Amino acid sequence: MRRPAPQREIPPPLELECLKVLWDLGEGKVYDVRRELMRNRDLAYTTVLTLLDRLEKRGSVTRRKSGRYFIYAPKLTREAMQKHAVKELVDGFFGGSRESLITFLRETEKKEDML
Repeated sequence: MRRPAPQREIPPPLELECLKVLWDLGEGKVYDVRRELMRNRDLAYTTVLTLLDRLEKRGSVTRRKSGRYFIYAPKLTREAMQKHAVKELVDGFFGGSRESLITFLRETEKKEDML
């Protein structure tokens, strides 16, 4: 039997898009988040609701009741999520060495400058 994969700190791409919208808005209802996401893609209200609920269960956003609606707000800052992403990148591709990442970036930049 397969073991479940360890939970990642970084949410999947579509959940991350919802989180980015909330960072920009500060807080919002499902309707607000969907309206912003609709600028780039067509998503059903229920899809956005599911994504926000997953983020709430993951601990990335908070949710409070306001009348008939839930208001969602980011629990993690953009900077905190960036730190998680960089750590995941460094651990996964560079053996935990930040210096290796920096070396890679410098070498890549030099190669691009030569083009």
